[in-house]
Amino acid sequence: MKRTLLCLAAAGVMAWSVDIGAQSRPAGAPAGQMKKLQLEQFFDMETVSNPRISPDGRQIVYTRGWVDRVNDRRSSGLWIMNADGSKNRFLTNGSGAIWSPDGTRIAFTRDGEPAGSQIWVRWMDADGATTQVTRLEQSPSNIAWTPDGKSIAFTMLVPKRESWPIRMPARPEGAKWVEAPRIVESLTYRQDRQGFIDQGLDQIYIVPAEGGTERRITDGQYDYGGAFSFTPDGTEVVFSAGRGPNWEREYRQSEVYALNIATGGLRQVTSRSGPDTSPTVSPDGRWIAYLGYDYTTDTYIDNELYVVGLNGRDLRHMTPAFDRSPADLTWAPDSSGIYFTAEDSGSRNLHLAPLDGAITMVTKGVHLITLGDVNRSGQAVGTLTSFHKPGDIISFSLSNPGVLKPLTNVNEDVLGDVKLGDVEELWYTSLDNFRVQGWLIKPPDFDPSKKYPLMLSIHGGPHSMYGVGFNFAWQEHAASGYLVLYTNPRGSTGYGSAFGNAIKYAYPSKDFDDLMKGVDAAIAKGHVDTRNLFVYGCSGGGVLTAWTVGHTNRFAAAASQCPVINWISFVGNVDGNPLRWYDDFEKFPWVDPSEHLRRSPLMYVGNVKTPTMLMTGVLDMRTPISQTEEFYQALKAVGVPTAMLRFNGEYHGTSSRPSNFLRTQLYLRYWFEKYTTKDPPAK
Repeated sequence: MKRTLLCLAAAGVMAWSVDIGAQSRPAGAPAGQMKKLQLEQFFDMETVSNPRISPDGRQIVYTRGWVDRVNDRRSSGLWIMNADGSKNRFLTNGSGAIWSPDGTRIAFTRDGEPAGSQIWVRWMDADGATTQVTRLEQSPSNIAWTPDGKSIAFTMLVPKRESWPIRMPARPEGAKWVEAPRIVESLTYRQDRQGFIDQGLDQIYIVPAEGGTERRITDGQYDYGGAFSFTPDGTEVVFSAGRGPNWEREYRQSEVYALNIATGGLRQVTSRSGPDTSPTVSPDGRWIAYLGYDYTTDTYIDNELYVVGLNGRDLRHMTPAFDRSPADLTWAPDSSGIYFTAEDSGSRNLHLAPLDGAITMVTKGVHLITLGDVNRSGQAVGTLTSFHKPGDIISFSLSNPGVLKPLTNVNEDVLGDVKLGDVEELWYTSLDNFRVQGWLIKPPDFDPSKKYPLMLSIHGGPHSMYGVGFNFAWQEHAASGYLVLYTNPRGSTGYGSAFGNAIKYAYPSKDFDDLMKGVDAAIAKGHVDTRNLFVYGCSGGGVLTAWTVGHTNRFAAAASQCPVINWISFVGNVDGNPLRWYDDFEKFPWVDPSEHLRRSPLMYVGNVKTPTMLMTGVLDMRTPISQTEEFYQALKAVGVPTAMLRFNGEYHGTSSRPSNFLRTQLYLRYWFEKYTTKDPPAK
């Protein structure tokens, strides 16, 4: 189970590989004129996402993001181009555009009246008339056109105001009494990046596409906050929900349902113990593809892909031997199979699961592909990133997936004359014979005869995956003279269920051993200055950094960002549903606290000798800053050099604000350089 802490006949195989041993010089940059990456270039980097191809295949609309330096935030707008990448231009403010079924309009979200995010529709003719469709008090999500193009469906929170019928004495005239307390009775009552959330349930709504009054179509007793899919005739909407008597507590239980929009009749399509999610109806209306797995107490298990008839019959398990986690389900236009992406060993590629036949890889290469959209003619668009290539829009035809065409190059103006660090892949064997993957980024002016300081970067999750995509932060550290090591220790996704679940009731522990073996593998290359080893990580990476300094003194300095330090106090302060964190342990702490204590970095502070800096957002609700304060005070108590950096304006992480990203980079290196052992001056 994934968490955050902290299809046609056999398709051809496409290779879009990146040489991980060398970097080619960008076109237009003469030899000898290449520069190093500079931190301030971060302001000029752009992103692309959510490409959508028009039904007639002639145009692509996508979201393009940039850094708003003045307001210290990331902003985005909608851009449009011809299907061959020509005539690429700004279209309008907003994000997340989707084409109407007939291609005459797009629906998207942007700020509107009375406040906050609203749904808008733009006509795609010469006039480009744009209308605000909704005027909601809550933000809409998961917008989708109905098949006839007359309406737009979406999910939205329906607040529930708690009010206890107490009888307060009359307030004296002119009295200024404090505001009444917030009454909380639900299991989940706050969320990182939102703060205290309105109590209530997400429901599915439909609103006329030309504007009007939204209509709720779900019953309001349960939560329907996920994505949904319409049957081709538009009579039913298919979604996933938990509707058991204790649904709020049973976060690992859900089924697929079909709701008749006109009558309100509800029928249950799937039935088993475990989660069934992400239902997608086939174009011919006969099948529903969905993800799920049988109930388990494992902390990680790969999703499985299933197909079931719209009537709930003829269930097919499509991935019994796949051992990777399908995502982004998209039906082939002729309903012959399902396309999906899957992470594998740091990369992500597209696969096809035909209704009849074996799973095949559609794309192949050292990159991260995200599928954006497929139209009725089998034209596909997506995004691709690799070691030296930030994300850009790509297109290809499902009938010829071996030809992958890049359509944008939005950061060529920033990186065209920049020499980036080469990336070397590492595979090594753990103490108990797991194969572990990692990568080593070298400084752009790397000299194999010299020794370099090493930064070990640890990912969060802990069930997540470092991938082969472009990473500005690491490349900028490399440009400053560091070797940067990043690995996927046990517990990481993209290596199968057994590898991901190998830290069940044992995090952190042997994943630390995997990380240290990675450092040993990097040192064995012969280029590391072993006097100057440094380690850092955020969230789950902050946990492992704190654990590392309590279990080894090999690092010259460390930076534990947004960590969990004490599992007993953490669970009572985390956002979201606390049951999912209690389930990471065999017993509740009030039954037996020994495991919570054994796995808490706080218990090993007496071993710490490494100077350790702490960095956490003051608004963090995922790994609350109180955890950082516990660690800071403990380190002070035992006399370990430490500093606590409390990042303003930040929830979980320290880099959502562009200025804070810059600070994070600079503070890390300041701390590490403070404890760097330098060669004696030449005589």
